[in-house]
Amino acid sequence: MGMSAAGGSKGGGRRRGGRSGRGGKGVMSEINVTPFVDVMLVLLIIFMVAAPMMTVGVPIDLPETQAKALNAETQPITISVKSDGQVFLQETPIPIEEIAAKLEAIATTGYSERIFVRGDATSPYGVIADVMSRIQEAGFKNIGLVTQPQKGQ
Repeated sequence: MGMSAAGGSKGGGRRRGGRSGRGGKGVMSEINVTPFVDVMLVLLIIFMVAAPMMTVGVPIDLPETQAKALNAETQPITISVKSDGQVFLQETPIPIEEIAAKLEAIATTGYSERIFVRGDATSPYGVIADVMSRIQEAGFKNIGLVTQPQKGQ
C-alpha cells in the first residue's frame, strides 16, 4: 500500500519539463527568451553608440566666450549660419528669404521657446544680423546666440 508523491495517474499525466502527451512529442509550452535578450542587448549597444552622433547637427566652428551653459528642458529650434553664409533650420538647408515664413508656420503650433542662432566664428556679421532680424520679423523675441566656453579657463 504505497502511494507515489508525484501523482496518481499512470503515464497520462504531465511529465517533468512541461511536455505532455505520448513519448514527449507534444507542443513545447516554454518560450526561449535567450535569442530575444541577445538581440535586445545588441540593439541597446548600437543605440548607445549612435545616439551621441545624431545630436551633432551642422558642423560649425563656434566662437569662444566666457558665458556659462544654459539649461534647456525642451528641444530648441536652432538656426545655423556656416562660414560661407549658408543657413540651416535645424539640419535642413534653407534660403535666408524663407526663414520668417518657416518660423511663422512653427509659431502657429504654439511654439514660444527661445530660438538659438549658431553662427560660425568666421561667418559674415551681416548674414547673422540678417538672420536675427528675420527671426524677429516672424514674431520671435527670445533669441539666443550659441557660443563655446573658452579653453583653458
